[in-house]
Amino acid sequence: MQRALQQHSSAAPFRSHTTSKHQASHRIVVRCAAQAAATADKAKLFEELKESCAAFKKAPPSMKLEFSADILSALKDLQAAAALPKWGCESPEAQAGEEQQSFSGPTARRNVFMGELKQMGIKAPDQIATPSVRNDSAFLFTVVGVCSVAAVVLGQLPGDWGFFTSYLTGAIVLVVLAVGSTAPGLLQVFIDKFSQVFPDYRERVVAHEAAHLLVGYLMGVPVTSYSLGIGQEHVEFAEAKIQARIITRDLSDAEIDGLAVVAVAGVAAEGLKYDEVMGQTADLFDLQRILLRSKSKLSAVQQQNITRWAVWRAAALLKKYSAEHQAVQEALVRGDSVDQIVQAIEAVQTKQ
Repeated sequence: MQRALQQHSSAAPFRSHTTSKHQASHRIVVRCAAQAAATADKAKLFEELKESCAAFKKAPPSMKLEFSADILSALKDLQAAAALPKWGCESPEAQAGEEQQSFSGPTARRNVFMGELKQMGIKAPDQIATPSVRNDSAFLFTVVGVCSVAAVVLGQLPGDWGFFTSYLTGAIVLVVLAVGSTAPGLLQVFIDKFSQVFPDYRERVVAHEAAHLLVGYLMGVPVTSYSLGIGQEHVEFAEAKIQARIITRDLSDAEIDGLAVVAVAGVAAEGLKYDEVMGQTADLFDLQRILLRSKSKLSAVQQQNITRWAVWRAAALLKKYSAEHQAVQEALVRGDSVDQIVQAIEAVQTKQ
């Protein structure tokens, strides 16, 4: 009897050890299965985001807002699946916290002076809100110069050919001047094409657009599409964020703050690298439309202060997320889709 009890007691630890090993193995299998399922779910959600972006791209302009709701929903699903920790992480709402009614943290809207912009890294703060005419002037002088030379050369043709061809060539200059003074937007396509002769143009465009995408993403904006045109407006970002036409509703201070930072992100990106900002005209026009929808009426001085603060805030974000900004630029050069750009942002380890 005593021997049996000893055998039983000696076998009990062995069975206990074996059972614990089986339990540990089972937990590992369950954990691996859960991770595999989570990965599959995220892949499916990213595929839904890709399809939503493709549908948005094909949608007519009048339906863009409705299709952006699908992109917003896809991003929220991915965030709920813990796949997008950076989306909206820098928005005023996220910074304030769910229980607070207003944001009063260190990055809250405040008066920002030129010296602070300089300290933040903006090379020429005084050039902010001063439209650049470099590309326009170069295009105009080239048209005038080429047409003048061509008119002189063609004037040497015999007979009436010399008169008519030189006259028509000279008329081109008059047409360009007339269009440029009455509807300058019609010349923007030609100016953009011509501006590619400048060595820094492509680099500026990519950095500018990448800043809008990245800062919009950090502010919780549903990034719907992108265009590598330095004169393009981004009003669709604002409308996708508030899910309404910008002209149909008033905006709260938190909405104004977030959208203002997104609007001038391209200005900040150029200002951090160049003395002259080329693509700020469209950005400042977007900002003006946003400020005009503020619930509280803003004076000219207040609008100027918001502009400076928004540039300062955007520059701070671009410096903090410089690796992500570089990753987005590389993705734009490759021609990646929006879902691929989102994954590129999340794949970067943010510096503290």
